[in-house]
Formats: sequence, structure tokens, C-alpha cells
Amino acid sequence: MPMPVKQKKIIAVDDCLISLTTLRNILKPYYEVYTASSAAKMFELLTKITPDLILLDVEMPELSGYEAAQFMKKNRDYQSIPIIFITSRNDVDSEMEGFELGAVDYINKPYAAPLLLKRIETHLSLAENERELQDLNASMQKKLISQVFQVLDLKSAVISIVAELVEFRDGATGGHITRTEKYLQYLIEKLMDENVYTNELSSWDMDILLPSAQLHDVGKIAISDAILKKPGKLTDEEYEIMKTHPQIGVEAISRMEKKTSDTKFFSHAKTFAGTHHEKWDGTGYPFKLKGADIPLEGRLMAIADVYDALVSARPYKQPLPTDDAARIIEEGSGALFDPQLVDIFKLVSPDFADIARSMVS
Repeated sequence: MPMPVKQKKIIAVDDCLISLTTLRNILKPYYEVYTASSAAKMFELLTKITPDLILLDVEMPELSGYEAAQFMKKNRDYQSIPIIFITSRNDVDSEMEGFELGAVDYINKPYAAPLLLKRIETHLSLAENERELQDLNASMQKKLISQVFQVLDLKSAVISIVAELVEFRDGATGGHITRTEKYLQYLIEKLMDENVYTNELSSWDMDILLPSAQLHDVGKIAISDAILKKPGKLTDEEYEIMKTHPQIGVEAISRMEKKTSDTKFFSHAKTFAGTHHEKWDGTGYPFKLKGADIPLEGRLMAIADVYDALVSARPYKQPLPTDDAARIIEEGSGALFDPQLVDIFKLVSPDFADIARSMVS
């Protein structure tokens, strides 16, 4: 005789009192048994308990077993409960209908008690195995997600270190990468609020875009210290060398890109690196792009980068007050910078000033 777990709950449903009593007597030694003389009473029970299995008679008045099963399989609260039909019907079409409604088994009356118990035990075991498999899959998915985030965190850390090394070589006071990323965030959030450039912004994933901006100056790693840290004005020849850093940056990022499948991140990074020195009037470098031909990432970074350069100390200059820096950005509208972006800048310039005061040493 099978020895199922005592705590398993079974609902037996049959409009025939004799059949229902027989089922209860067979099951009671092994299971916690609940009986219902109709489908309606079964649904009342289901509001109070969640059974591990239901034995459901097919031919009942008012609501047949098939109709009750059809309703259960459409209800999220009940659809996972295994159903075994018990019926006096013994034709193939009826049996097929039962299985099509999602039953796990179909038992004909009269049945032998040992066979009934064995089939119940089998289906309860299968249901338990399925739940354990689902739990295992969920656990493995969580573990995989955790590992993915660890890799992403590692990649982000490596990129930050590379960007900070460039910043250190540039003789910056520190924090330029972090500040420009925050400036960009404020600009983009306000663009969204004001419904400006929504088509382009809607295609961006901010979790990818903002970190990619850290590499905008990575090309400076190839510029000599004599030029990067020169305390005075650059000669024309030195300035021409300095102007090569956007293209060098694009080439460096392209080499990184070949070693990964993360194309969106590096696509944004290349755009930031290659176009943040372009000017709205076409006098920038390295490509002399003009107006809307400059990618939006480059137009945004142009404002963030210039503002931070103005409010920061450099080997060749003292920092400007934030009000003066904001005025210079506004005066560059239509010449150095995208006029629509300058209008947005005006709305967030107090936030820029707060960032500068709190983070510029």
C-alpha cells in the first residue's frame, strides 16, 4: 500500500453520496480529505484551502466536472492544481476531452482502491517534482542574474579606472568624469520633462548611456604630459596634436568594442569621444560637423565639458565663478552650442552650480 505524505490535501467532488463516502474512506488513512457534493461547494472550499490535488466527478448537475475544470484552468489561483477526473464514462472522446481540459489523469468507475491510491501518489509526486524544478530554475536564474551584475560592476569599475587615469594625466583637479556625468543626467532629465528631442531620447537606455560618457576623453591617454600638463598656452603645433584626441579615443574604444558584444555601450562611448569638441557653427573638431549633423550625445557633452572646464582649476588657469560659466554657455548659443540645449541648460544651471560647488576642489 502506498504511503503518501499525511499532510497532502485532497478535495473529492461527487454528487453521489455513496461514491463520495467511498472516496473519503479510501483516502482518509493517507491524506487530509475534504469532500464536496457539487462544483459550487468545491469552489467554496477553494476559498479556504489550497489542495494538492482534486478528484473531480464529470457528470454533475448545474455545473459539470468539465465546466468546473475549464473555469479553474482560466483562473490564476486554481490553474496549477492537478485534477483527476473520475467518471463512469469510458469512451475515448470523453477521455480526450478531459485531457484537453488540462486533467492529469482520467479514471473510470468502478475503480480498485489500490490502483486509485497509486495513481494519486504518482501525480502528487510529479507535481512535487515540478515545483522543486521550478524553485531550482528560479534559484538558478537569480544566481545567473547576480553573476551578470557582478560582471557589469567589474566592467564599470575597469572603465572608471581607465577614465580616472586619463583625468589624472590631464592634470585635472579630480572629479571631472563624475561631474560631467551628473551634468548630462540633469540635462537629459530636463529634456524629457520639456519634451525636447524625445525621438532620440526614447531610444536611449540611460543605464548604458551615462556610464559610456566616462570615456569621452580617453584619447588623451596618447597625448604627451608636456602638452597635457603645460602651464601656459599651447603653441599652434601643440594644439593640433591636442585636437587629435577625439579620433584617438574613437580608435581606442573601437578596439575595446571588438572584444565584447556590448555594442550599445561602445557606440555611445565612441560618439561622446569623437564629437564632444564639435561646435554648432561647424568650427569645431575633428570633423567640423555643423548643427544637427552633430550627434545629440556630442552636443550634450559639449555643454557639460565646457562648463566643467570653466569652473575647474587647470595648470594654465584659475576657476571661474559658476555665474560667469553659465553666462559663457548662454552666450555660446547658436555658435558653440545647440540653441535648444542652451535653453534647457538655463533651466538646470542652478543644479550645475550646486554640483560644481560641492564637487570641485
